[in-house]
Amino acid sequence: MQIDEQVIQELITEIRETINSNRTMEDAQLKEHIEEVVFDYSKHNPLTSSKMKWLVLRIYNAFRGLDVLQPLIDDKTVTEIMINNYDEIFIERDGEVSQVDTQFESSEKLEDIIQMIVGKVNRTVNASTPIVDARLKDGSRVNVVLPPISLKGPTMTIRKFPEQPLTMKDLIDKGALQEDVALFLEKLVVAKYNIFIGGGTGSGKTTFLNVLSNFIPKGERIITIEDSAELQITSVPNLVSLETRNANTEGKGEITIRDLIKSSLRMRPNRIVVGEVRGAEALDMLQAMNTGHDGSLSTGHANSTNDMLSRLETMVLSGAQLPIEVIRKQISSAIDIMVHLARLRDHSRKVVTISEIIGVENGDIQLNPLYEFVEEGETADGKIIGSLQPTGNELHYQSKLKMAGVEYTPLLSEVN
Repeated sequence: MQIDEQVIQELITEIRETINSNRTMEDAQLKEHIEEVVFDYSKHNPLTSSKMKWLVLRIYNAFRGLDVLQPLIDDKTVTEIMINNYDEIFIERDGEVSQVDTQFESSEKLEDIIQMIVGKVNRTVNASTPIVDARLKDGSRVNVVLPPISLKGPTMTIRKFPEQPLTMKDLIDKGALQEDVALFLEKLVVAKYNIFIGGGTGSGKTTFLNVLSNFIPKGERIITIEDSAELQITSVPNLVSLETRNANTEGKGEITIRDLIKSSLRMRPNRIVVGEVRGAEALDMLQAMNTGHDGSLSTGHANSTNDMLSRLETMVLSGAQLPIEVIRKQISSAIDIMVHLARLRDHSRKVVTISEIIGVENGDIQLNPLYEFVEEGETADGKIIGSLQPTGNELHYQSKLKMAGVEYTPLLSEVN
């Protein structure tokens, strides 16, 4: 809408004076008052009905919503919002990143919005604690970095999530994997294979973890552990969701992923789902998987399956001085299946490898590749053509499937 930002700010200032004199004004009253002010303005500055409606909503969001961000939050086609500074906002839509021609009135206004967001989830962000993870009411993930760490000014990144959690059918329809692979993974989840999902930033790890979690049988007790609660597990009624907590201004009261994993072991879980491991908590997760909590799931950042295994080793070393041979044995005995996701050059997100960990040989973790993505070309508009193909290797350890009474279908026969 082509309405001068200065005009908008003048109207906001006028309305703010009214609000200051009537602090008990409810949302409906505020909106009605804004409509009156905009209507009076339009008498001397003719506006179309659509522009008037837009202006009312724009001003209302400055007081009760997330200001200029609210339309982007409400836009279901926008998947990520990147605020580099108060006057520099980028969005991702359909995999493409572009700058929008909207901005906050000032750096102070952006900071006000940031404080409102983090305050609603009992988080603190300031000059002494300039980095924080939070979430919006709809579950969208928020990361904030303030000066002096962020040189341009307050920075915020919002990863939006759909109102309805994606299902495996949605992922199949989007081409992330095929139906036969999905069926294979479902069998592994039901049979309590420990599965670790790796991938780069924006590859869809959390979404995929959520989809796999919904294969968990209804009669089990699940504990989810996250920095900022994002998982939307709807199929399991006996569910406890735990979230970390930052230290207060005195440096006390921090609750870490490690703390939550240790506490969860005393909550009689059938399975533990750790949203993402980034550091020393990797050891606690591996030990949980090794102590009777089969069927546990987690994710981590990496560029390949081998890279993910190396990163896990580094994470464990950051919290315990163990010989590398011991760490590799811990990993190989704890994790059964490695799934790797990638965001391809056409911006599509796909499962690119599924591998089984079959032990340690000559000091190295041995992988049994089961599926690999095979690229077969491109369409005229640059979309990648390809699919996950069985490697010809069969699942080495089938005992969990047999114990769960789940029939194993040879992988070769699952693909036409």
